[in-house]
Amino acid sequence: MFPKDYMADPSANVFNGRLYVYPSHDWDSGECFDDDGGHFQMRDYHVLSMDDVMNGEVTDHGVILDVDQVPWAEKQMWDNDVVEKDGKYYLIFSAKDYNGVFHLGVAVADRPEGPFVPQDNPIRGSYSIDPCVFKDDDGQIYVYFGGIWGGQLQWYRDNKLKPAASVGQEASFRASMLPEGDEDSLPSRVARMTDDVLQFAEEPRPVVILGEDGKPLKANDPHRFFEASWMHKMNGKYYFSYSTGDTHYLCYAVGDNPYGPFTYKGVILEPVVGWTTHHSIVEYKGKWYLFHHDCVPSNDTTWLRSLKVIPLEIDEDGHIKTMVSD
Repeated sequence: MFPKDYMADPSANVFNGRLYVYPSHDWDSGECFDDDGGHFQMRDYHVLSMDDVMNGEVTDHGVILDVDQVPWAEKQMWDNDVVEKDGKYYLIFSAKDYNGVFHLGVAVADRPEGPFVPQDNPIRGSYSIDPCVFKDDDGQIYVYFGGIWGGQLQWYRDNKLKPAASVGQEASFRASMLPEGDEDSLPSRVARMTDDVLQFAEEPRPVVILGEDGKPLKANDPHRFFEASWMHKMNGKYYFSYSTGDTHYLCYAVGDNPYGPFTYKGVILEPVVGWTTHHSIVEYKGKWYLFHHDCVPSNDTTWLRSLKVIPLEIDEDGHIKTMVSD
């Protein structure tokens, strides 16, 4: 879709009749690959826009926020998303602070293409990675977030850092703090935002995904949550989609309200080239699209990712067809 640079984790939104995509920005930092994402040293965010998804020209509006502009953030500007309210645009992003801990931050702009001005401090009570910002029909705004392993979600219980967790021991804590076997899987989180879209208005809640038996998906289920939350609404139903991480699927579950619980429905996208799978789903000009990334252009040797888009196929009952990316 966009071959000029390596970008990933696309968050697609429609503003003022135009489609905007907010990705993370991969570059070869020279860091060694590890299971906690230490090689993903992204420093800034761009925004892309277009008025024809499949065949139109893509405009890169350049850097909209750099890590050097964020007082509290040291490195690793990972996934982000943007929402509009009252003519202002709020970019919610994840980054590591100077203690090596991921938090969510907010930056504000007057236009969807930025530039964005960051707040001096992260969102109070925020943690982990991969924010998705969802504005419901009543105007309420919710942030879904969380990712395990390098995303540090396993460091927390009941929104509090577990006493054993410390920076620099991610691998050992990944093994000791994650649920296993037939234990309930670790869920994503959701929190409603304050009216000024700068803070959580409530304690984050677990986003529970139920199986056909009405019970939460287990830790050994290949379709359980890992990272990359996304929410879209279709025909009055709430579609929570996500990446399964080390099993490499994009899956979705459906619920009746923004908090869930959500019932697992199926796989959206089969595994792609490259370890990570991250996406967004958007309706534009009457059609639904899946944005995602893979490592095909980089030949899967450097883990540099490129953006892709494919039309989403949905049947009359609202079921999403499983797709395979080119």
